[in-house]
Amino acid sequence: MDFGVVMQTDPPASRVVELTRLAEANGFTHAWTFDSHLLWQEPFVIYSRMLAETERMVVGPMVTNPGTRDWTVLASLFATLNDMYGGRTICGMGRGDSALRCIGRKPRTLAKMVESMKVIKGLVAGEEVDYDGTAIRIPWIAEGWDLPMWAAGYGPKALATIGRHADGFILQLADPQILEWTVAAVRAAAMGAGRDPDEIAVCVVAPAYVGDNIEHQREQLRWFGGMVGNHVHDLVKRYGSDNPEMVPEALADYIAAREGYDYSHHGRAGNPSTDFVPDAIVDRFCVLGTAEDHIAKMRLLQDLGMDHFGIYLMHDDQEATLHAYGEQVIPAVDT
Repeated sequence: MDFGVVMQTDPPASRVVELTRLAEANGFTHAWTFDSHLLWQEPFVIYSRMLAETERMVVGPMVTNPGTRDWTVLASLFATLNDMYGGRTICGMGRGDSALRCIGRKPRTLAKMVESMKVIKGLVAGEEVDYDGTAIRIPWIAEGWDLPMWAAGYGPKALATIGRHADGFILQLADPQILEWTVAAVRAAAMGAGRDPDEIAVCVVAPAYVGDNIEHQREQLRWFGGMVGNHVHDLVKRYGSDNPEMVPEALADYIAAREGYDYSHHGRAGNPSTDFVPDAIVDRFCVLGTAEDHIAKMRLLQDLGMDHFGIYLMHDDQEATLHAYGEQVIPAVDT
């Protein structure tokens, strides 16, 4: 199983690079960042440093979207990094949340997300693609790269889309019940499209904090319930809160007390917009407790189909968590 670390590109950028190096030294294989250009520094600039100062790390956004950059620009960015560093990039894609909403735009449709993924992946592979009715390719690519294109989603339409079109599925919470439900939906869609469902990577990404002070861990990670709540709010608004076939009760129940969300605190410990998130949701959606607790949850999620776990590292004990995973969790899960 692979392990990744997910960071925000807060200044200074050198800190992101430092944590990437530390993650690689502790057995992590992937380094991801958020991609919201107003809230944090531009990630693709920092990716070049992250790749230059590691040997094996695969680097990319968790997640980018079809709306803030021209798709040909994204393709050229990935292709340039691959040319410089030997094909060590990956693309997590979504419809767009904070990056678009912070500039007054709505998330793009699933159809646009799929279209962008095909254009970007094809261009990075050195192929000719149809881009809004124009046949284009990147002429300086002599031999293309297979850019893994993973997509994030929760709802039934998003899961079906991922199963039909994506190389990997990103679930942004570590709840076993929801993982089982979503993986089944993705795999069913893949089979319906004539794809081998086992070829779709399953990535669970959630905050993880190793230690024995559960109360402190909960307060540090409560922000995550608020971030996930944005997506769940959209689902409940579309399908209703009493439609378990479309929105599992585990996702819908805690949204009832949600009153709003302030993107200026997006993804940060102490976010005041997340007071509505109960302890039980923090415990279900995140990974808390001792190293032994983390090992047990990793094994449970792995049994349900997870083959990549990414740690959201937004809390006050980043180095210790990376070391605990490198020294205890990753060796135990890999054996």
